[in-house]
Amino acid sequence: MFRTDNGHEFQTKFHWHVGDLGIEHAYIRPGTPRLNGKVERSHLTDKREFYQMLDYKGDVDLRKKLAQWEDYYNFLRPHSAHMGKTPYEKLKQRMLG
Repeated sequence: MFRTDNGHEFQTKFHWHVGDLGIEHAYIRPGTPRLNGKVERSHLTDKREFYQMLDYKGDVDLRKKLAQWEDYYNFLRPHSAHMGKTPYEKLKQRMLG
């Protein structure tokens, strides 16, 4: 199941596409970001650690920088929610039992 806020990017096309794939899509109640807390926390981290450090002067390749950020965030950056492990390490631990 995908649970999303009510943003325009999650409206008709997205909703029907995931439905066609057999995936249930549910919306959180409007005005209740706490119901999507993990995603909201991720946005805060992105804002503090990624977007504020960008230098928009000159030619910035945002796709490249975002790909680098995602690699760092998922494979190198320790997360307190995972007891100091990276998301990748935590996933690997879960999969191996």
